[in-house]
This record gives sequence, structure tokens and C-alpha cells, in this order.
Amino acid sequence: MSEGESALKAVELVEQSESSDQESQSTAHLPTPEEEPVKQPSKPAQAPLPSGPGPEARGSRWRSAVNQFKLRRFFVLRPGTLDHAIEDLKSTVSQDENGSILSIWLLAEVDHWNNERERVVLITENTLFICKYDFMMLACEQIQKVPLNAVDRIVHGGFSFPPHSLLSREGEGLRIYWDRQREPNLTSRWNPFALDYPYFTFTHHPVRSVDDKFSPLCELGNFREQLTQAAQAAHKREPIPGKANGVVVLDQPILIEAYVGLMSFIGNQNKLGYSLARGNIGF
Repeated sequence: MSEGESALKAVELVEQSESSDQESQSTAHLPTPEEEPVKQPSKPAQAPLPSGPGPEARGSRWRSAVNQFKLRRFFVLRPGTLDHAIEDLKSTVSQDENGSILSIWLLAEVDHWNNERERVVLITENTLFICKYDFMMLACEQIQKVPLNAVDRIVHGGFSFPPHSLLSREGEGLRIYWDRQREPNLTSRWNPFALDYPYFTFTHHPVRSVDDKFSPLCELGNFREQLTQAAQAAHKREPIPGKANGVVVLDQPILIEAYVGLMSFIGNQNKLGYSLARGNIGF
């Protein structure tokens, strides 16, 4: 063999050796059918850190806390106070004269000068009781009675005022008339303490949303239904001679003929008509 042929043979042997090494390396990297490639566990996605409540949520929570604080100042919310008042008022009802007690309500009266006053209202078989009760001293101060067979009209709706009045009132009310033929005279209209008006006007008590105990007692719609049923039954049982018997129920605005009402503005803003804790002084 010549030297050229020997050199060519050596080159071929080196190339075959390199190709076999490359095949073995590629075969070693291929996974076998029995062995699956090991997958590296992926890192869990990090949840975003909870951010604090926004300004609107904080403002809403603050207003709710302030409202709860204001409501807790009412003496009627003190444990046992309302139950004591109900027992006191029940003792003033004569069953022979007024019949059995049908229901008891906690409402706010709105007078002809737009003044709010806390009231406990009793519906009996024959009479409507409107009671001024001092929840701080636990004493009944005044009771007004209206025979149910004299009630001739019940009006339910929002409040309205004369065109040039400076007053306003939100919410809904209920007005009970018992003598549609009589109109209040001029002296009564200008007297904020007049009691000879032929109607009563009621609205929701401020504590109606405190809990499940007070919500039914302050529900104006249920009060209207029960009063209407009791008045209609009283008309049938004991009609008044010479008077059209029956109760007319209307849905229309309730007019309050007050114009300036500085006294009512101050009184309603400070809840002067309610038994309320006022710092070191209770009213």
C-alpha cells in the first residue's frame, strides 16, 4: 500500500469515529417510551396583594357608624324601655269603652307647622289613641283619642308645601281625617300648639331601620292597612246617624301649610320632639 492510500484510509477512519460519537450523543438525549421527560414545576402565580378600601368605602363605613351612633341616642332603644311604655299605655285602655287593643305602633307626628314629635299609637276596636310618652322618665304625658267610627278619610303620599314656602320634607306620610266638615280657624293655623285640628299626620320614626324588633312597629304601610280595617269595622258596628259611613283611602300629596318655619327647622334638626340623650342633658 502506498503512503497516499494509507493517509486516505486514516482520514476515513477518523470521520467514521466522529459520526458514531454524534449519533450516540443524540440517542442519549432522546427520551425512551418508558421514561417521560421530567418537567420543571411552574411557579404559582402570585395573587395581587389586597389593597385597602377605597375612599368611597371608607366614607360609607364612616357615615354608617355615625348614623348608628346617632340612633343609639334615642331613649326608646334602651333595653326594656319600649316594653315598659307599652305596659303603661295598655293600662290606660278601658276594654268596656274602647274594646280590645288590636296593634301598637311607634311613629312620628308632623303637626301643621312641620314639627316632628315622637308618638306611640294604639289601635283598639273602637278608638285610636295618640300618646305622647316620655321614654326618659317612663311616663305618659298626653293622650288624644279619636273614635274610629268618626274617621272618614285616610290620605297617603309624599309631603308638599305652598309654592312660596321655604320648607321641605322628604319621605312619605299618612294623614287621618275624622271631621271633613270642620276647617281649622285662623287662630289655630297660627298657633303652633293648637290641638283642635281635625286630622293627624304621621310619618316614619327615625329608628325604624335599627333592627327587626322596631321595623314592624314603625311600618307606615301596615299601620294604614290595619287602621283602615279597624275604622271600617267600627263604622259597620256603630254607625253615626246623619253621617255618611265608610272610610275613603286616597293616594295623594299631603299639604303642610307652613311657609317660614324657623322653629320647626331648628326643632327637627335637633330632634327636639324626641326623647333623646343630649350629652349631659336628656330631653
